[in-house]
Amino acid sequence: MKKISILLIIIFSFGCKSSTVVINNEDASQNIIPKPSKGDVIMASSLNSDKRYLVSSEELKNIVEYMASDELNGRDTGSEGIEKAAIFIENSFMKSNIKPYFTTYRDSFNLKGVNAYNIVGFIEGTDATLKKEIVIIGAHYDHIGTAKQVNEDIIANGANDNAAGTSAVLEIADYLAATKNNKRSIIIALFSAEEKGLKGSEHLAEKLKAQNINLYTMLNFEMIGVPFTDRPYEAFITGFELSNMSAKINEYTNTSLTGFSEVAKKYDLFKHSDNYPFYQAFKLPCQTISSCDLSNYNYYHHVDDEADKLDYNHMERLINKLLPAIESMCNTPTKEIKMNNE
Repeated sequence: MKKISILLIIIFSFGCKSSTVVINNEDASQNIIPKPSKGDVIMASSLNSDKRYLVSSEELKNIVEYMASDELNGRDTGSEGIEKAAIFIENSFMKSNIKPYFTTYRDSFNLKGVNAYNIVGFIEGTDATLKKEIVIIGAHYDHIGTAKQVNEDIIANGANDNAAGTSAVLEIADYLAATKNNKRSIIIALFSAEEKGLKGSEHLAEKLKAQNINLYTMLNFEMIGVPFTDRPYEAFITGFELSNMSAKINEYTNTSLTGFSEVAKKYDLFKHSDNYPFYQAFKLPCQTISSCDLSNYNYYHHVDDEADKLDYNHMERLINKLLPAIESMCNTPTKEIKMNNE
């Protein structure tokens, strides 16, 4: 998260293939439906919004524990640690059969003499017309490297900021690639140099704008590793008042999953995460979803932002409840998420 920044955006959907997996309305605490194999279909109409399925806390934890390990030394842009993180993400894409959006997964740019790169994958839409429209799901995978020493520790591991958001995007992307249910095409983007001033997302946004892509919306994920205990919602949407993004997510999930954060508004967090360069370039709903507005976590840019501080059951619930909304974003016949000034 850049300076006082928060979280993120992302988007996706499901589709129809050979066999069908139907989710019934059992209690969410009972079990987790396993991730379907290629050819299986999740019927969104059968989903109960409280049902946990597809993405598991164990998978999320495994990703965060590696991304936030001392081996990666805080994932500073241009470092050996962020190179390892990039390779990890590329391998995840390859295992999920996600193609590069460009010639390779790496969208390279120069940052004051430092070679940096976003990692960008592509899941083509299944509808001949709607696949020309793009949904972007993103998160930044870099962090600050080191921070003020505490008990001889100087590594800023960045578990919540933003290994958590990275894990969400990789798991969502893996599911989408397996089901191939998205009518719209999806760009999966993991950004570098967010902590240097949103430079990675700025580079990619300008590049995609120059290509004149037909962007529908962008959903960014940031700092989703801890829950709120005093809110009527589970996550907030930055720039809440600018679009109907939050209302549509709640409509698509039949819940009060997302809402408005006074703290995020106070610190203008909308402008401090990787959604903002896309909003600047396209003037469309490009927003971040987060469950941490800095009022419920004490380890922002701190060496104790470690993997063992996160609540993986919360992350699992949040992501799985979002899946029907992402599905709807990728499959509605018309663009229903709009700026409020339209």
